Amino acid sequence: MLNIVLFGPPGAGKGTQSERLIEKYGLIHLSTGDIFRANIKGETELGVLAKSYIDKGQLVPDEVTINMLRSEVLNHKEAKGFIFDGFPRTNAQATALDQFLAELNTSISVMLALEVEENELKSRLTKRAEVSGRADDANPEVIANRIHVYNNETAPVKDFYQSQNKFVSIDGIGSIDEISTRLYTAIDNH
Repeated sequence: MLNIVLFGPPGAGKGTQSERLIEKYGLIHLSTGDIFRANIKGETELGVLAKSYIDKGQLVPDEVTINMLRSEVLNHKEAKGFIFDGFPRTNAQATALDQFLAELNTSISVMLALEVEENELKSRLTKRAEVSGRADDANPEVIANRIHVYNNETAPVKDFYQSQNKFVSIDGIGSIDEISTRLYTAIDNH
């Protein structure tokens, strides 16, 4: 089973590249944001629990997030593998994910980090805002904060996967095809 953690700051191209990886390797995309929204909208037991934290402005505890992911993974027993998008964000989450996957006799195969210089990210997000109308991509202060949060949150997780020899840094500058080729090579060689 091929299980990928895909990281990258806002504007690095994760969405575009995820779609290509899903198509090439037949993977299931697991986005914690999408899973939260679906569980809350469906008023599942975990969704109601998560909403109770969100409504108070609190972070949803790791245990609740992991249980939602577990449920999604178990819904796809025939999957060739998964792309984990937006998770794990902390070492505790990475450890919990490892333990959960071990119960299923699988593990994270590789953590791919799309690396893009900050000025390029700001330029891409500004262009994306013009095309998509996403307000969070238009405000320079919001963009800077999102990049800062990403850098602070992901540094420890990068170290976690580096210690397991599963971390691969991918140059996120170039054409979409060039970046895809770099990702495919990293996956195929890992």
